[in-house]
Amino acid sequence: MGAPVTPAESAPGGAGRRGPGCLIQFAVALLLLALAGVAGLWGVQRYLSSKLAPDPVTIASASLEGLREQNRLSAFAARFVAVVTSCRTQLGLSTEKTLIMPGLVRYEVDLAKLTQRDVSWDPATKVLSVRLPPVEIDGPQVDLNAVREYGTGGVLARLTDAGQALDTANRRAGQAELIRQARDAMPMRLARDATRRAVERSFAMPLRATGLDATVRVRFADEPVPSNERWDVSRSLDQVTQNRR
Repeated sequence: MGAPVTPAESAPGGAGRRGPGCLIQFAVALLLLALAGVAGLWGVQRYLSSKLAPDPVTIASASLEGLREQNRLSAFAARFVAVVTSCRTQLGLSTEKTLIMPGLVRYEVDLAKLTQRDVSWDPATKVLSVRLPPVEIDGPQVDLNAVREYGTGGVLARLTDAGQALDTANRRAGQAELIRQARDAMPMRLARDATRRAVERSFAMPLRATGLDATVRVRFADEPVPSNERWDVSRSLDQVTQNRR
């Protein structure tokens, strides 16, 4: 007689036939665990990126508060010289005096007037737009040591108060002339450019320090907007902050 047949060899569901199926199930389980691990790691990385990535709105808001604390920004100053002459006729006599008055004028911007509505961020173009209050003139500060007067006033000055009246008129006219020169187009443009660069640096440096490749554009509230530029099309910091609440 032949060798006896054992139940393990003859049973249709024996261990010899279950072995490959168990290996496949184990491999599938490992694959599912690996996919779950990758998905979990991706979720953790996404969460950390959202929490740790620099937020341009937050950085811009901090820069805005820093500027507001400065109160007034003076990024440009210019020296001007006024030459004025006043005349007076009285009692048939005439007299005149000429005054040369140097003065320093500072150009300032009241940063306390800046609000979050004046700063807007466009995430699509990565452009931060800032609208500044108009440039104001402070001064002039007259250099009294450099003031020069010509003309003694003559007989009329000795007989009347014409000399004092001419001095007063010249000082007023000199102050007005210094202000007129300060408001000319060229010094105002230079003052705006200097202020614009200073404010752009104040916003751009913190953004770039955190790795954000952003562009900062600054204009003044009283400046006309060029036809090829669009402003105030993105949301202001105030609008973004309100949406996050």
